[in-house]
Amino acid sequence: MHNKTPIIQPVLLPLPFEKAFDYRLPEGHNVPLESGSYVLVPFGGRQVVGVVWGAPVETSLALNKIKPVIEVFDFPAMPEAHRTFLSWVARYIMSPLGSVLKLSISVREALEKPKKVSAFYLKKQDEWDDVQITQQRESVIEFMKSLQGRAMEATEIRLKCDVSQAVLKGMQKANILGYTSIEPSLEKQYEKADFARVSLNEAQKKAVEQCRKIQDAEAGSITLIDGVTGSGKTEVYFDLIEDCLNKNQQALVLLPEIALTQQIVQRFEKRFGQSPVLWHSNLTPAQRRDNWRFIASGQARVVIGARSALFLPYHDLGIVIIDEEHDPVYKQEEGVLYHARDMAVVRSKMTGTHLILASATPSLETLDNVELGKYHYVSLPSRYGEAVMPDIHLVDLRKDRPGKDEWISPTLANAMRETFARKEQSLIFLNRRGYAPLTLCGECGHRIECPNCTAWMTEHRRFHRLQCHHCGHLEPKPDICSECGSFDSLTACGPGVERMIEEVRSILPVAKIVVFSSDNMSDPEVLKNTLTQIQKGKFDVLVGTQMLAKGHHFPLLTTVGIIDADSGLSGGDLRASERSYQLLQQVSGRAGRDVKKGHVYIQTRQPDNKIIQALLSGDRQDFIDAEMAERERADMPPFTRLVSLILSSEDEGRVINYAKNMAMQAPTSDQFIIYGPAPAPLAKLRGRYRVRFLVKAAKTLNIQKTIRYWIDQMPKDKVIRIQVDVDPMSFL
Repeated sequence: MHNKTPIIQPVLLPLPFEKAFDYRLPEGHNVPLESGSYVLVPFGGRQVVGVVWGAPVETSLALNKIKPVIEVFDFPAMPEAHRTFLSWVARYIMSPLGSVLKLSISVREALEKPKKVSAFYLKKQDEWDDVQITQQRESVIEFMKSLQGRAMEATEIRLKCDVSQAVLKGMQKANILGYTSIEPSLEKQYEKADFARVSLNEAQKKAVEQCRKIQDAEAGSITLIDGVTGSGKTEVYFDLIEDCLNKNQQALVLLPEIALTQQIVQRFEKRFGQSPVLWHSNLTPAQRRDNWRFIASGQARVVIGARSALFLPYHDLGIVIIDEEHDPVYKQEEGVLYHARDMAVVRSKMTGTHLILASATPSLETLDNVELGKYHYVSLPSRYGEAVMPDIHLVDLRKDRPGKDEWISPTLANAMRETFARKEQSLIFLNRRGYAPLTLCGECGHRIECPNCTAWMTEHRRFHRLQCHHCGHLEPKPDICSECGSFDSLTACGPGVERMIEEVRSILPVAKIVVFSSDNMSDPEVLKNTLTQIQKGKFDVLVGTQMLAKGHHFPLLTTVGIIDADSGLSGGDLRASERSYQLLQQVSGRAGRDVKKGHVYIQTRQPDNKIIQALLSGDRQDFIDAEMAERERADMPPFTRLVSLILSSEDEGRVINYAKNMAMQAPTSDQFIIYGPAPAPLAKLRGRYRVRFLVKAAKTLNIQKTIRYWIDQMPKDKVIRIQVDVDPMSFL
């Protein structure tokens, strides 16, 4: 009997390869698989989930040389628009297509039929035993009645009603709840998208109507909502999400910090009556599995996540909102190097998805695109309700000097005392983790550096150790200087947030203080509980890094003290001034967001600096105009495009010689300039020596093609790694 020739289709794997591999379909598959189908295939002695990447192909290879597909998953195919988007991203950022695909697909279990989970349902009242109905049981009963007979997972009931497993087990024993098992699924979402609308002010209403007109007139519209801190941008885009839900489409909100998630989720639940689906690095493996399935199948109607959430395979994405669009954290700095905001712009134009960029301090790139007419512009110029912008006070540290080994000026210290007396909160802002950023020997001047990086070790006194914030290297703080042998001569230089606590305690001995940085707020539950306690006024003084600088709304916070406003005013980074202005403006915006008046104290030794003056006057436009003019004179972004090439190796001499040879092979043209090679600002990172080229080109030039040709001309060296960063945000 004649066997039909097996169907062979390309399958793209989430591995660092440029192209798909050919696999033959299993016996019984007489028609090709839909492109985008998820399959399980053998690869290098293991099994890998891949995506069918195109129509059947012909091959001259013997069939026994072509491996068979192990399993075809019964799951909706990855949409064609999403696959086209991934292909574009890979070409643009010069990363292997398989590596970009890895951002989009999940573990094998997410594609399989989900296992059943324990669930409870509400029994008829005449079945209940004669037991006492406590307040906790009453809350469960009322919630279960709203489900109209449906069963729900125990974990979801506990979350919604804030009760323990013991309460549910007790109700089951009392025959109030019945026990069953169900497949995990989302509730039927947002049947009433206008569940609890907030009353918008006139400026917000106008902003919503402007956005609606733009979206009605243009598919894939891009709109900047430029609103001062506390102006109510979130409520505006909540109304736009409601429009999306009414069209049965999905919505995505990107946030720069996981720390912001709790407050926005609470506001979201209050507004829409249900929870969004979350996507960020702190999810458990089970949560990632389930949430990916909900998103890819279209069950998840609203997703709130970190930058990587942009690459999930949405079923029908109608709107993307990027909150704090200016934030540099949207740039992925390791592995696949992409900027989520910029890639969202591309996705918007490719798929017709509307894009909202929201910020109180928009990036110069975004403002330039508004000026060029590429983006639409909507303004929210004043705060919501009775809140007004805080008063800005300049503290000249040359005149208003702190005491010896102190960093808080007398003026700021007095403001903190007055704030405490009014039973209001103060925020002391210093964007340095740990106790001190530098430890040096008082005898010989030796500075303790990381053995793996060109960086000083930061002291963390609470843990009695030194840590490198680049590679994570840890070591106990020594008693003896390794350079001169002096005993007890090592001194902490400069302040970190841990050191500021000591000074705050000396000013306010009985105040309740909390330090807020990534060192002590990495646990999601600790973070959630701390934010709740701050909102309830359980702390008098917050000492924090940039984790507290944006998005948070603390009604009792009226005084902000910026300890070292000068720290980011200079340096070789192209965006140093812009980032400093944005960060200082954002942290200033935490003060007085409710009815109580806010005050911000900016400590500086450079009161005439353009950034400090812009903050003092409140005239952002003067700063933007000056910064834009400076960028244009230097022929730098947003007027041109940059590409960074970092060559690295554990062998310093080898990488330097390779870079010299690469410079000799460098292409030449009047359309671009190549700078380098030169040691990278971080000349050693994680034990690898680094040399950098910087390419500057016109925005219209396909510089990727030239760089690809250049790299391909070089001989391959296994110990040399070349990292290409298109549109770099960091220059370390």
